[in-house]
Amino acid sequence: MATPINPARVDFVTLRLFCAVAQSGSITKGAEACHLALSAASRRLSDFEAATGSKLLERSSQGIALTPAGHVAMQHAMRLFQGFEQFSNELGDYSSGVRGHVRLWANMSALTEFLPATLAAFLGQHPDIRVEVEEQLSGDIVRALVDGLADVGVFAENTPAYGLDVAPFQTDELVVLCARQHPLARTRRTDFKTCLAHEFVGLNRSSSLLELTSRAAEQAGIPMRLRVQVRSFDAMCHMIAANLGIGVVPLAACKAQVSALDLKVVRLKDAWAVRRLLMATKTGETLSPAAQLLVAQLLASST
Repeated sequence: MATPINPARVDFVTLRLFCAVAQSGSITKGAEACHLALSAASRRLSDFEAATGSKLLERSSQGIALTPAGHVAMQHAMRLFQGFEQFSNELGDYSSGVRGHVRLWANMSALTEFLPATLAAFLGQHPDIRVEVEEQLSGDIVRALVDGLADVGVFAENTPAYGLDVAPFQTDELVVLCARQHPLARTRRTDFKTCLAHEFVGLNRSSSLLELTSRAAEQAGIPMRLRVQVRSFDAMCHMIAANLGIGVVPLAACKAQVSALDLKVVRLKDAWAVRRLLMATKTGETLSPAAQLLVAQLLASST
């Protein structure tokens, strides 16, 4: 059994130094960034390696590189810094008169369609609570909840959500968008199997929407031909407008682009085109009073 590291032997100055050295590839540059003498920096790094019981840095004439153990240490050090920054920000809120801080991560569909009105009502009722909102892909939201980087998440169904308490939030309609000159533009309503005769513009591989459409293609027995993959609905709409392919998107999230880019909306007959959005928190996590109030507001606004 591995001997646990004694926290008393590791401090934030040393962790910051370790990260600076790893990022710059130089002990000298890392020491300068942390305002430490080179000898003091070297001693801190040696003590840090001794405390972990592992070799973390490979030293050579070309500079410094991380060992496999060093990469693990770097990931945890960065996570500790994020936690400390969050700790500092939230205590700062209290000292400035704000009596609550909630980190809400949501996918683009939820942020565009449903959350603005709900958040406006919530903040109007609770002006002493600060809600930090971040837009992310559904899979990233789940990981952030599990890792403690977010308090509350809203994401699409069919996203694996192990370790989370999940509740229905809203529903949105998925439609096919295409350019006016595309053959599908003459169609008002179709099934997804028919769409598979054409090339697609899709989101990247972390997207629950891509997973949903890929699974539908697999069930239809026809491969989905992805010509372009991007990270946002806005980018998808511009690619579709350039006639690089068709795309499946939440209608309400893309209304502005549909009008601005003169895209054609083709509704889908498939049952899965009506998609649920879910709200989640980490299982077993004790939410702050502010987060509990936001969860209650989101549940009250759900349909």
